[in-house]
Amino acid sequence: MIIAPSLLAANLGKLESEIKRITRAGADWIHLDIMDGHFVQNLSFGPDFLKMIKQHTHLPCDVHLMCSKPEILLPHFIKAGADNITVHAELGERAMDLIKSIHAEKRSAGISINPPTPFAVVEPFLNVVDLFLVMSVNPGYGGQSFIEDVVGKIGLADEWRRQRGKQLRLEVDGGINFETVKKCARMGADTIVSGTTIFHSRCYKRAIERMRKNAIQANHATSMF
Repeated sequence: MIIAPSLLAANLGKLESEIKRITRAGADWIHLDIMDGHFVQNLSFGPDFLKMIKQHTHLPCDVHLMCSKPEILLPHFIKAGADNITVHAELGERAMDLIKSIHAEKRSAGISINPPTPFAVVEPFLNVVDLFLVMSVNPGYGGQSFIEDVVGKIGLADEWRRQRGKQLRLEVDGGINFETVKKCARMGADTIVSGTTIFHSRCYKRAIERMRKNAIQANHATSMF
């Protein structure tokens, strides 16, 4: 079970300290939401931000490009050291070209969909990616409430990969706390992005351990039936 704290909820005024703390606390990945103010109504981080992060942690950096023109930013994030790069299925055929470019640079490629987008839109991409990211809030801002309807998409993706024996990570991001993580893990999610719940806790280590424990227990309980 991968736990990937989202830096969108970190104290950016103490970035170096936050990265070191989350690394020591047992995080598996670090998640970065890259927003351009067009695809979603917010702005976040650029490639130089990622470069700075890589100086202070050995953890893989999971970069989610929520951008109207990710092809412009992609080479810069690859150069900055992104380990996994996720783009959106809503981009259509452009997403397929981006996935090919990511793999050509020997990086892991992911595909994502927003809450209103049906599973059928992402299904054609699943054979060619390493990860499927299900957004469980409408992207743009941290601290939003979990959208229950997306749980079904996780279940559909889990069924899809089981039927085909596909090694596909199922990631979920948005409104993930100690309770909602159980719902996602029961449906097959194995990669958990959480920002507010982790970074607003007093002890990052305890928060990550609890998040992981709840997810593993929920997943195990489902697999017994």
